[in-house]
Amino acid sequence: MSNRLSVLPQYLLPKKALTIFAGHVAGAKAGRVTTGLIRWFVGKYKVNMAEAANPDIASYASFNEFFTRALRSGARPLASDPYICPVDGAISQFGAINKDQIFQAKGHSYSTTALLAGDHALAAQFENGSFATVYLSPRDYHRIHMPCDGRLMQMIYVPGALFSVNPTTARGVPNLFARNERVVCVFEGAAGPFVLVLVGATIVGSMQTAWHGVVNAARSGAIRVWQYDRQHLSLKKGEEMGRFLLGSTVVMLFPKNTLSFNPEWAAARPVQLGQTMGTAV
Repeated sequence: MSNRLSVLPQYLLPKKALTIFAGHVAGAKAGRVTTGLIRWFVGKYKVNMAEAANPDIASYASFNEFFTRALRSGARPLASDPYICPVDGAISQFGAINKDQIFQAKGHSYSTTALLAGDHALAAQFENGSFATVYLSPRDYHRIHMPCDGRLMQMIYVPGALFSVNPTTARGVPNLFARNERVVCVFEGAAGPFVLVLVGATIVGSMQTAWHGVVNAARSGAIRVWQYDRQHLSLKKGEEMGRFLLGSTVVMLFPKNTLSFNPEWAAARPVQLGQTMGTAV
């Protein structure tokens, strides 16, 4: 079956309704029902609870509490290199941005301008730069950390579709990451600006950041922008910057001549928070 045909049902599903319903279920505190759901999920997806700060499944009051669980101390040591992987997941794609085009999958690219909500000035800063896209599967740790030190400058909420972001969908849905709901976080680092884009998906109940909380609770359908350039809000490499309430994808953008990617990186390779992503150019 072709990738296009395999994703056809997603065009027909009531994705927003399913996502709202999943958000309600994930936030419910239903005692034994909640514990049973978590136990089923751990078994189905082979979640490694030994890495969790709290491995007791029965102690989580809601599925969201379990899904955004913290890791035990020392579970993810941080590499000393300037740029580290900010999440647990699998590499979807990475490499050079071709002028303004980001490679999504064979036969599919999308523009930095589209990803960044039509902000041409912001997108221009990443022309011929570098990108990395990491997919978080259901079994992964779902907190997002900083790939390097950065000062928060701006956050943009971009409404959009809610397609799945798994590899099959990435191969079958054009402009996937630039058409799904997303939160664009713009930072200033030692080598210039960089961006982390938190991409929503089907049944991703919400996305939240460390400085704002839940960003997309209302889903009003309008782009929203928050400016932080006067607040001096800085985060260190490895510090938590956000969370997914159910899984999704992170897209990172860096300017030209900023970093050289880890030579061990390859598409579809599993990666972990704290591992070397790249060195400074």
